[in-house]
Amino acid sequence: MTKLVLISSDYDMSPLGPAILAAAPELQVHHFGAPEADDAQVAVCWNPPAGALRTLPNLRLVHGIAAGVDNILRDPHFPAVPLCRVVDPYQARAMSEFVMWGALHFHRQFDQVLANQRNGLWQVPDQKRASDCAIGVMGLGEIGARVADDLLHAGFTVRGWARSVKVLAGIHTFSGRDALPAFLSGVDILVCLLPLTTETRGLLNADVLGQLRPGAKLIHVGRGEHLVMDALLAALSGGHMGGAIIDVFPNEPLPADDPLWRHPKLIVTPHMAAISSLETIGLQVAQNVRRLLRGEPLNNQVDVGQH
Repeated sequence: MTKLVLISSDYDMSPLGPAILAAAPELQVHHFGAPEADDAQVAVCWNPPAGALRTLPNLRLVHGIAAGVDNILRDPHFPAVPLCRVVDPYQARAMSEFVMWGALHFHRQFDQVLANQRNGLWQVPDQKRASDCAIGVMGLGEIGARVADDLLHAGFTVRGWARSVKVLAGIHTFSGRDALPAFLSGVDILVCLLPLTTETRGLLNADVLGQLRPGAKLIHVGRGEHLVMDALLAALSGGHMGGAIIDVFPNEPLPADDPLWRHPKLIVTPHMAAISSLETIGLQVAQNVRRLLRGEPLNNQVDVGQH
């Protein structure tokens, strides 16, 4: 019988067991550290402890539980086995809803309204048309393209940037490092939806943030390692940037004593922009285990060499 082991250093994986078994009752599911899991062939992971995967001698497949797998690949001892991720058909819509909320929060100046409320100040902020607000979307894959298109249909002026050439109707697109300055200089609200690669790690640094329009805002829903947090804090405190919504962090959960929680220009959200359902995760893991056993190509396999 095929065994799966659930592994995470900081996430409660226990609800996933019933979801996987509902889709594939012929499997056995155990938690990492249990003696029964030592000979597991499949590891289902979120942020596994470094070195945990190489303790499984029979391992044939590692499966993430989200679209991003950088939390798994940061393990320097990642074994030479296939790695798959979860692709949720509803994730693009959920991400678009989150980004739309953030865009409206800043465009309609609810950040200023909330600050005024704390001070008992009745003051109507300036109201502008959505078309007067330029939103720049970094990352134009399936999710980024959906977000950009939804923002466009909401009336915003939208521009996009990707590492390679992308063509999207109604959206001014830029590609490659050389085009970054032109892209950034016209942005009022920057949305990061990039994948994490060696090229994008630390991309949101002081130089990049400094090229945004004065008072620009950031909605960061990509990967925690994209953002150089000290650079953002300096841009916010120095007045060049007007605010930020941060949903992803290099180390999660964000400690309760982290100063980011209390920065007046920051909204911290707990990595909630787009979360796959347990049913979706369980079904996709089960399907890939069955494909593995039948010797068929795996769904949503990651090119580890690109990370």
